[in-house]
Amino acid sequence: MNKDWSDKNKEMQKLISKEATFKKGIEVLIELRKDIFAQITHIAKDYPEEAFSQMPFGGGDGNHNATLAFSIWHTFRIEDIVAHEMIAGDSQIFFKEDFSKSIHSPIITTANEIPDDKMEEFSKKLDIKELYRYAEAVMESSNQMLMKLEYSDLKRKFGDDMVLKLKKTKCISEDEKSAWLIDYWCSKDVLGLILMPFSRHWIMHVEAMQRIKNKLCLIARKGIDPVAYCGLSCNHCFLSEWCGSCRSIYNTCSFATVSPDRICPNVKCCGEKGFDGCYECDEIESCVKGFYVPSNDGANAAKAQSLYIKKYGKKEFLKVHDRLHKKYDFSKTQEVLGQDYKEGLKILEET
Repeated sequence: MNKDWSDKNKEMQKLISKEATFKKGIEVLIELRKDIFAQITHIAKDYPEEAFSQMPFGGGDGNHNATLAFSIWHTFRIEDIVAHEMIAGDSQIFFKEDFSKSIHSPIITTANEIPDDKMEEFSKKLDIKELYRYAEAVMESSNQMLMKLEYSDLKRKFGDDMVLKLKKTKCISEDEKSAWLIDYWCSKDVLGLILMPFSRHWIMHVEAMQRIKNKLCLIARKGIDPVAYCGLSCNHCFLSEWCGSCRSIYNTCSFATVSPDRICPNVKCCGEKGFDGCYECDEIESCVKGFYVPSNDGANAAKAQSLYIKKYGKKEFLKVHDRLHKKYDFSKTQEVLGQDYKEGLKILEET
């Protein structure tokens, strides 16, 4: 488990269990949810649509044996049902804001019942932008509900009436993989629900999503040129675990994620000029596009590396990086090379 999330979750559990610190515990819970949701936002906005219907780990046990789309759907359908049908006693966001139509889902359930061999098919049917919008709306409505809770609400329990109500919604499949949820939820008090669907459940599935997208990036990088257009080595970059490189559709480099259509200015420029990379350009030393913008901390290091490739080729460049990274990690390497691009080039030549 992510240590920061785990620590914050433990802190929340301690605070929420005492009346004197209950409100502070809710604040910590909402902070935790904000941190975790930032990862969902990163995945939803920075990864290509086809990523959301793939199962890189195949079927089987484990939350990572699923798709990104399923993970988002499942997590927020459960929260929506629990928050509104059970705790708040009002309408689910899914129906209230008509997400049943905009997401194009063939089901309204939590999707527990979907077999492994049907998960990709189900995921392809979902509108990912609308699914993300739904997740965001559920999170915001739940946060508002949580902030209105009082310590005295925590011991509220749910009886047979709630069991019947949940069954009537048809939001929990009668399949044995799903039906148990009703009894499980109704066996909890409000505190028990807060400690699972609103916190622990998020952590479990978002960590699974991280493993899924990292695996997809790893697959995408197989056979791909490890030298980025700007001259950085993807083999040595700290982003390599969750970026498929700018030569694949899984490009989550910082300049790609903030650029129009998620295309880095260096990638766009090389494409327009027919270059394999910036290292083929005669204007590289004076270039201030994309990664080379002067305000970027890594501009000089990237330029030094491109100039080295221009003089000695990619193979020698990668060998030099292997030697350099025996002495320094990625961050330190970029710092050493980035003081001045001409000095950075000399360091590479001397390594």
